[in-house]
Amino acid sequence: MPASVPKGEEGAAPPFAARARALTSRSALLDNLAALSGRAGVPLLLPVKADAYGHGLDVVARAAAASPHVWGLAVAVPREAQAVAALELGRPVVLLTPPTPQEVPVLADLGVRIPVATLAEAEALPPHARAHLKVDTGMNRLGARPAEAVAVGRRLAERGVLEGAYTHFATSDEVDLRFTHEQFRRFQAVLAELPPLLAHASNGGGVLSLGALPGMGLARPGLASYGFVPSHLHGVLPLRPVMTLQAQVTFVHDVHAGETISYGGLYTAPRDLRVATVGLGYADGYPRNATLRAHVTVRGERRPVLGRICMDQFMVDVSGLDVHPGEWIEVWGPADINVSEVAAWGDTIEYEVLTGLGARIDRAAVP
Repeated sequence: MPASVPKGEEGAAPPFAARARALTSRSALLDNLAALSGRAGVPLLLPVKADAYGHGLDVVARAAAASPHVWGLAVAVPREAQAVAALELGRPVVLLTPPTPQEVPVLADLGVRIPVATLAEAEALPPHARAHLKVDTGMNRLGARPAEAVAVGRRLAERGVLEGAYTHFATSDEVDLRFTHEQFRRFQAVLAELPPLLAHASNGGGVLSLGALPGMGLARPGLASYGFVPSHLHGVLPLRPVMTLQAQVTFVHDVHAGETISYGGLYTAPRDLRVATVGLGYADGYPRNATLRAHVTVRGERRPVLGRICMDQFMVDVSGLDVHPGEWIEVWGPADINVSEVAAWGDTIEYEVLTGLGARIDRAAVP
């Protein structure tokens, strides 16, 4: 007979605890939003796509909705728009990528602002929809080219559904801003041919590099809102990383000198070690490429990750520390190891590390 499942209240199975948790600092997020809005000179359309850059859609959206500096929330796909709308936060939701024709009426009924780039899309909008004209000024990813955008925007205005227009800067986080200035010039030329509307262009790099832009009603800083900026823009604003990632020790054991640790035997213990196994791995988004480079913080001390990072766990040298199963260690956070360092160990970027955090990790807000 299979073992019975322990029951909680009213016969329900008790919840199982997560082995890792991402803690979002509400104060850090709100401070970042205030600083970015102040530099841009306009309210923010905060991107919360990809589970709010891994921080937790529900957690971030609720915190951001309390900020007077946030006009609305931007998402990448209709499912995200539906999820934010369901929170009933009283803030506009803007979809940034094209929906299918079947999704348009549902999004319009939810009040989601819909991106439009063609005359066919403009004609197909329900009369109660609100559209944001997508202008391609050089990213060559989505949107109408400037000459086409004017015609689409005018038709949307004629139909009474045009609320906003936007473009996306391709190189605003680079040192050389010449192409960014050219993109903005092209965008301004389109806006000059349309009735007044809510325009937005700057991502985080644009806000930090360019500050307030004439004619813009919103700004869309993404990763910068969560506390990360290109190295050459450090110090422009006092932004703070918002997330602390913690993982739980699941096992503690001794490894003798000369024994190897983890897959492939890549690490050989140079002496007797006390080793903790931690319940986080590459299936949770911790980069496997950080093998033999990664460190974590244990009881305030930076300690190396030993051997190959596994799918669900990794091992840490805790020699000399009184560490026990159930204890939380810090994988990254503002106090010591930051996401930029982890990304460098994994030969990747902060975006990929943060958005790669998996569903097995709990998300929670902290002060």
